[in-house]
Amino acid sequence: MTAEFTVSTDRRVRVVDVTDRVAATLPDGYDGLATVFVRHTTAGITLNEAESRLVGDIERFVSGLAPEGEWDHDELDSNADAHLRSMLLGRDVTVPVSDGRPDLGTWQSVLLVECDGPRERRVSVHPHASRE
Repeated sequence: MTAEFTVSTDRRVRVVDVTDRVAATLPDGYDGLATVFVRHTTAGITLNEAESRLVGDIERFVSGLAPEGEWDHDELDSNADAHLRSMLLGRDVTVPVSDGRPDLGTWQSVLLVECDGPRERRVSVHPHASRE
């Protein structure tokens, strides 16, 4: 059973905490694992703290991973930097789930990292099938 939601971003590089939206897609009482996947080549998913100052630091760090305007692909659509940034971030995370909620560490959140905004992004959540 796969669920999906969309996230709208308002800047070129933006971090959005999607933990509650991920939790809302999980079946009640579900125990196991779930993979959270962003269906785009210029955005990423990661686990980290959603504290506002750290979020700003993450956005600045991601912006510095690849400079804008220096790549061959830019001749096509001016977003090579976003592709390169998201490649380093990764497109998915797998999280443990307990009683229908992400079973994360005290300070962990599921974060969507936009690298080519503003955009609307599709995120899917895939609970792993039980092998019982």
